[in-house]
Amino acid sequence: MNEADQAIVDRLKRCGTATISTVLTKRGLNHAFMYGVSPLPGSRPRMVGRAFTMRSVAMREDKLAADKAMDPRLNLQRRATEECGVGEVLVIDCRGDVHGASGGLMLFERMRVRGCAGVVSDGGVRDAWEIAESGFPVYASAVCPPNSTLAHRFIDLNVPVTCGGAAVYPGDFIAADPDGVMVIPQEIADEVSREALAYEQQEEFILQRLRDGASIYGTYPLDEAGLADYAAWRTARDRG
Repeated sequence: MNEADQAIVDRLKRCGTATISTVLTKRGLNHAFMYGVSPLPGSRPRMVGRAFTMRSVAMREDKLAADKAMDPRLNLQRRATEECGVGEVLVIDCRGDVHGASGGLMLFERMRVRGCAGVVSDGGVRDAWEIAESGFPVYASAVCPPNSTLAHRFIDLNVPVTCGGAAVYPGDFIAADPDGVMVIPQEIADEVSREALAYEQQEEFILQRLRDGASIYGTYPLDEAGLADYAAWRTARDRG
């Protein structure tokens, strides 16, 4: 990962998905949240990285025999496991179908060891409790023990996909926390990460004022006096 990408990742890791959503909405991007995609039960991981994508179509029975006879080095699930880069997030387009697992412990453990940032799928995931115990960030639409061939045929890597109703282009930034998963277009990721971090810092100040007993009026959002207090607070913190 280059220095510019690392700086974006570091900033986004300090921002909640709610904040990122607010910043994107201000820019007119209202369809960047993945609906129905959540962290696996028992896990609360945060995850940020560039997207490496895998696309599927619905399984059709006449393709099963050829797929099972395929050289494992041509199998797209295994290729994605080995080709998703260090610090990247594998985004799996399952068309919202949760009737077959889009992956499980063996594939995702290999990705964890390789240094991938995590996995997002709008399909099912098997071996969920073991994956959660490993600490590897995985977000999915369901836990589903039956394997992928019940529902999915994976047909392409690193192409534009739809996951959880959100368009994802290879290289976009994915940011996820317990609230869900956001997609940040790569072309504006640097600006969005800076704006989101500034917004997060202001909300830290606002939250502290509310906890100290301040009224919501003039505090959220900050009025002119509140903004002056916030500027002074930031100056003092930066010096200290």
